Amino acid sequence: MTKKHPGINTICTHSGELEDKQFKGAVSPLYMATSYAFEDVEVKRYPRYFNTPNQVALAQKMAALEHGEAALIFGSGMAAVSTSLMAFAQKGDHVVFQNTLYGGTSNLITEEFEKFGLEYSFTKDSKPESFEAEIKENTKVIYIETPSNPLLTVTDIKAIAEIAKKDKLVSMIDNTFASPVNQNPIDFGIDIVLHSATKYMGGHSDILAGTAIASEEHIDKIFQLAKNFGGNLSDFTVWMLERSLKTMGLRVRAQNENALELARFLEKHEDISRVFYPGLESHPDHELAKSQMKGFGGMMSFELREGLDFDLFQKKLKLIKSSMSLAGVESTILSPSKTSHGLLSPEEREAQGIKDGLMRFSVGIEEKKDLMEDLEQALKEIRG
Repeated sequence: MTKKHPGINTICTHSGELEDKQFKGAVSPLYMATSYAFEDVEVKRYPRYFNTPNQVALAQKMAALEHGEAALIFGSGMAAVSTSLMAFAQKGDHVVFQNTLYGGTSNLITEEFEKFGLEYSFTKDSKPESFEAEIKENTKVIYIETPSNPLLTVTDIKAIAEIAKKDKLVSMIDNTFASPVNQNPIDFGIDIVLHSATKYMGGHSDILAGTAIASEEHIDKIFQLAKNFGGNLSDFTVWMLERSLKTMGLRVRAQNENALELARFLEKHEDISRVFYPGLESHPDHELAKSQMKGFGGMMSFELREGLDFDLFQKKLKLIKSSMSLAGVESTILSPSKTSHGLLSPEEREAQGIKDGLMRFSVGIEEKKDLMEDLEQALKEIRG
């Protein structure tokens, strides 16, 4: 029987609240202390141990959002990813990675793994059999990202979880693009869910954070390494993130709606050669996305038709901002080849299907018609 969870907006608003016992304020109090009592206390609190009052409360909210037992809050998404991977893969171990990943994760793997004596393989595609083909005797972890950055490929979460369990492997997913509003991988059997909380969880382009969510057992193992790596988040930012999460359900659902309409608009446009968005029926993974997502997200990518200048197009946009990050309430656009995947070689980008002219579009909460008008006027400008 599936465990019943409160609605997403209820979790966002009320889970993991810190009670203001004296004044009964509606907002969680902020504990800025870096020094706590040591004698005669049940918990020895220290910021680097991820157990200050604000850290603990936010971790409870994060766990509730992803239907997990426990969570840790990190200083960045990459801190969450690197610490989690290295907690379960040690010298001589092997990790299977999806072929399409966030550029920072790919760079971590290719630049750092060999230094730590870690082996790895990338799948040829996101099909379950491609993961099975890469499993070795020393494989310890399977790592996926769905929808992926930046091509929005969709991986079968349940199938990957079943493969991992069959071979007694730990399964991890980067769930950043979907957010807990649209996808809860633990419900499909995934062990560890990772987020760049900078993105949809923060949602206002003013917070840098990450999180790992899993069972108590798995989180404890990550914590044993995390306390030594020192990647915890400051309590002020923890407090800011807790505030931001209260509106995540509302924000993301608005972005879902906008993105679907804009994807349909761009797909029909004569100046657009291709649109990557799992909510489109033309997307090769559309049916799979429908089966495991509650909404299709606010992220898409698209390519201009041949002959149009994609750099000039971005400069001609007036409302949509050129930005390195994503998932804020404001719409932003960038070229992955110059930003998120700029650390990869041209050959590595080509292998992932990332063309130089590909643009990643993070759809905000503005009025749809205003965003369409901005795209149209920019296309008209470069069309000549």
